[in-house]
Amino acid sequence: MSKNVMKVIISGAGIGGLTTALCLHKIGCDVEIFEAVSELRPLGVGINLLPHGAAVLHSLGLGQKLDEFGVRTRAIEYRTRYGHVITSDPRGVEAGFEFPQYSIHRGLLQFLLLDAVRERLGANVIKTGIGINSFSQSNDLATAHLTKGEKGSAVGTVDGSILIGADGFHSALRKQLHPNEGPPRYEGMMMWRGISEQDSFGDGRTMFIAGNHDVKLVCYPISNKTKQSETVRINWVAEHREDGPRRAIAADWNRPGTSDFIEHFRNFEMNDINIVALLQNTKHIFEYPMVDRDPLAWWTKGRVTILGDAAHPMYPVGANGASQAILDGKALADALSTYGPVEGLSAYENDRLGKTTDVILANREWGPERVLDIADERINRSGDRVEDHVTEDEIEAVARRYREVAGFQKKTESEEGK
Repeated sequence: MSKNVMKVIISGAGIGGLTTALCLHKIGCDVEIFEAVSELRPLGVGINLLPHGAAVLHSLGLGQKLDEFGVRTRAIEYRTRYGHVITSDPRGVEAGFEFPQYSIHRGLLQFLLLDAVRERLGANVIKTGIGINSFSQSNDLATAHLTKGEKGSAVGTVDGSILIGADGFHSALRKQLHPNEGPPRYEGMMMWRGISEQDSFGDGRTMFIAGNHDVKLVCYPISNKTKQSETVRINWVAEHREDGPRRAIAADWNRPGTSDFIEHFRNFEMNDINIVALLQNTKHIFEYPMVDRDPLAWWTKGRVTILGDAAHPMYPVGANGASQAILDGKALADALSTYGPVEGLSAYENDRLGKTTDVILANREWGPERVLDIADERINRSGDRVEDHVTEDEIEAVARRYREVAGFQKKTESEEGK
């Protein structure tokens, strides 16, 4: 390695870590990734990639792969539990954005990025089965302390110009940077997630969110019909608020769940899909709490920083988690293309910390989903008309405010702000 090439160590081979690696490789950095999991597998369920996140991946030459593995989301409908469409919010290019919004399986997106990393950076750039549990640093280097196996046996160290913690919600690097941080914030909402293979609904490119702040269902297709199959994969998220919310709870994203929660959704009446059948026909159900962490005052210490869920875990509202991690990777590469290691990490933090803090706090207020509660308070039966109870101005005010906070304004809105 040339002395002039910046050596970057990344902890974590998730969506944020892999995107960051691709962005840093593009500007000429030498990157090495350590992943504690011994075998990477395409786990998880569906996620949404917003236009600003999609723009980054398109700039990395991955647009064709996104179209191959995901669905270009045309619109998101906010519905009452009776099936009324409160509003249909166009998405992606249909809404005037330069790039699409995608609905895609999380594991497929991760492996799309994984394949690109191995192809461009080398097959051995990712060291699986080896985690980073702590760090030390000098004026010239960041040193990652490596561990292996479930017991975390020490297996040595590796030096780099900088160290990036993309190690997720339970980040070891975040814990070392902020050892006195409190537990995760949990305010009572449990989530059940799954994927059902079945006939699609609507136009096959629309997602909907139905219900209210206490009982809510999110539903969207994550695959398209093909010549080989008329069915598609429908991703769903069912949410229900528990009594007596606890202050903290462990977040285990792959914990199997039971079907008992379906009782809360038997009164959901959608015209285009049978909700109970959708839930009952799902083979694998996962259950976990809706948790986040309070925003940090800082992420960076010298030559070490964090990104993605390690830096700003947020409620899954507004389809923002993966997109914000991707934006972190792009911002970090942009900063390091202009500044040296320490100054670059500082510039990255200055760019992203305030923006992601705003998203965390906006998501706690339920972001664009606030229209659900507005309608739920006023519409009491299937025969009610939305236009008699909710105004278009109320709806647009909620949607526009969240677009501003989340950073994916339409072209016209961006031009108005200039």
